[in-house]
Amino acid sequence: MDLKQLLNAITPEIYENLKTAVELGKWADGNKLSSEQRQLCMQAVIAYEHKHLPPEQHTGFIPPEPHTFCGDDDHDHAETEKPIKWVE
Repeated sequence: MDLKQLLNAITPEIYENLKTAVELGKWADGNKLSSEQRQLCMQAVIAYEHKHLPPEQHTGFIPPEPHTFCGDDDHDHAETEKPIKWVE
């Protein structure tokens, strides 16, 4: 079985088990994950999320913040031209 087939075989239950193992650093039976196992599990979790979940449910997702304007107190930023304020 190659990597692509292995990733396609991940079920939602396996995904949850891998995610829990990465979070806790140990398998469900209590055995500690090696550094390599933790890396591989995290890669599998990310690959599964990329394929099956919307972006806002991906591990590490940071929601975008609305754009904030700086330089004036006027919060109504309609599509109108504003004069330049020269500062001396």
